[in-house]
Amino acid sequence: MNEKGPLVTQLEAKLNKAFNPQSLEVINESHLHAGHQPGFDGQGESHIRIRMVASHFNGMGRVDIHRAVNALCADEIAAGLHALAIDVKGVG
Repeated sequence: MNEKGPLVTQLEAKLNKAFNPQSLEVINESHLHAGHQPGFDGQGESHIRIRMVASHFNGMGRVDIHRAVNALCADEIAAGLHALAIDVKGVG
């Protein structure tokens, strides 16, 4: 169930513009977390996974890659994005 809502669309645009990836998936995994917190039914876009391959990250370590992606997504996190899973690597 990969609901492509406004947050997923917004993140796809930001990631494409900033990193020009060879491949990109922005996946809404909120439904997988239903019931993990009282009253959370898994609706909305609170848990997002980013899978991306981009030459932008060639030569960068994992921590630096995560810092770059988190910095790009800072506004969304501040606005209530609860969880961001980052599966990103360079090319090759």
